[in-house]
Amino acid sequence: MDEILQYVVENNILHAKWLNTLSFLENVGARKISACEQANSVDLIQLKHAAEEHRHAYYLKKQISKVDVLACPFYEAKDLLAARETFHYLNGLDLKCARFLKKEFDLSGDALKYASYLFVTYAIEVRADALYPAYQDVLTRNQSKVMVRSIIVEEEGHLEEMIQQLEKFHPNWKEYADKVVEMETELNENWFSAISKEVLEVITEQIS
Repeated sequence: MDEILQYVVENNILHAKWLNTLSFLENVGARKISACEQANSVDLIQLKHAAEEHRHAYYLKKQISKVDVLACPFYEAKDLLAARETFHYLNGLDLKCARFLKKEFDLSGDALKYASYLFVTYAIEVRADALYPAYQDVLTRNQSKVMVRSIIVEEEGHLEEMIQQLEKFHPNWKEYADKVVEMETELNENWFSAISKEVLEVITEQIS
């Protein structure tokens, strides 16, 4: 990962697309959290989490101007890295997790939506706690104007909050959460592999 992120940060076009890709995923995550809300029983943590994910999407989008003022105005496929895998990433995790939870807990409707929100969000926060610090390390090493430290702090808080909610959901939550993390890991590996391939193709073309 470090090598690919180094290539990304060194190349303004790739870096803009990377930021846009992260912004897209944060925005999708925020919208999915909101879609799981039950009209009369939305708690403070869920509102806070959706709001902060939207802010992360905005913050990352705004960071693009530090790389290229005119780059990536929208979330079009041409402005994302590994667009197909990026579009599929969270939707794929949602589907896999919902099927798993429906089978394990015999849930449906709003109850299934809420359980999926808890477990999917947990898995994504585990990923964020690995991805953003790795990215920040590369940014720091390259003395980039782009920074994601504020996101790192909030994502750490999100993970703690999700653990607290999952502990209320089921005493053996970790057993089930680990299964969902396995699902996310497979999707993440496919996603980052596609990004790596695309990045290396761009670098190779520039060299030749």
